[in-house]
Amino acid sequence: MADPHRVTLQKSAGVVASRRHRRPALRRRGAAVLVVVAGLCLLIVVSLCVGARDIAPSVVWDALHGIGAGEDYRIVRDLRVPRTVAGVLVGLGLGIAGAIIQALTRNPLADPGLLGVNAGAAVAVTIAVGAFGLTAPTAYVWFALCGAGLIAALVYLIGSAGRGGVDPVRLILAGVALAAVLGGIVTAITLLNPDAFAQMRAWNAGTLVGRDFDVLRAAAPFLGVGILIAALIGPSLSALALGDDAAAGLGASVRRTRTLSIIAITLLAGGATAIAGPIVFVGLMVPHAARWLVGTDQRWILLLSGLLAPSLLLVADVLGRLVMRPAEVPVGIVTAVLGGPMLMMLVRRRKVVGL
Repeated sequence: MADPHRVTLQKSAGVVASRRHRRPALRRRGAAVLVVVAGLCLLIVVSLCVGARDIAPSVVWDALHGIGAGEDYRIVRDLRVPRTVAGVLVGLGLGIAGAIIQALTRNPLADPGLLGVNAGAAVAVTIAVGAFGLTAPTAYVWFALCGAGLIAALVYLIGSAGRGGVDPVRLILAGVALAAVLGGIVTAITLLNPDAFAQMRAWNAGTLVGRDFDVLRAAAPFLGVGILIAALIGPSLSALALGDDAAAGLGASVRRTRTLSIIAITLLAGGATAIAGPIVFVGLMVPHAARWLVGTDQRWILLLSGLLAPSLLLVADVLGRLVMRPAEVPVGIVTAVLGGPMLMMLVRRRKVVGL
């Protein structure tokens, strides 16, 4: 018979060793978060200062505090501050939504657009422009949010039909099929009356230009609720990455986690798409970088994805202002150009590809 005192000592030694093993990983993750936060803060300053007309940081500081008057102060307060806030909000939504859908489907190539969110928003905006003549972002943002939500709900119903409840494979297939159909509908409608949809071209390309605080206030509550849900399901997503049986054995509710994940993806990606239009590669690429930096714990991946994606979007937006100055390239085009090579570099790392 084993000595109880010895068994207790062995268990205590194991706990101490486990804690010692976790400390370096925790310090590394904390350091990664601090570096990314510092980089994001720097990029926010750059976004406020750099553009077709460069503005000194001192002028930006005064403008943020309501001091001064003139063209530079107006540009900062009325144009660049809303644009920068929009970049941060859109990045938050796309980054966290991408991390959730990759964990949910256990597919490192999954993207929020696979659930038909982008296509649903595009159809709704097309209807708003074509049927109601709404061309201002503040007017069609609600259509985009409703369209994203309705299509995501339809995809969820199709993906959960049949035995076994929600199936990640059926979800993706349903999303891809509906997105293809809706994309054809949007193209057909816009070709019937190209002049009426001239205002929609920038939105379709993905842009942060002209997004004032009225647009941001409309979408921000959806993004906030989505972020809250993502924080609540983080531990369950880590369990779900091990498989349904293992997750259930660890006490996670598979059905509840999947349902909440779909809701969070819809709110986050739908809110981001409503603000800036369909922006590709951000939700696909950023979670790979997050896994490379912090490992496979979904709580840390969600946190870092929510910081890296706004950083990437601000970098793309600033580059779009500079490459053809004084003209601008929409941020969605820049992310598409940057995303391909960066994603290929990331997925070559075996450590990053695994979920």
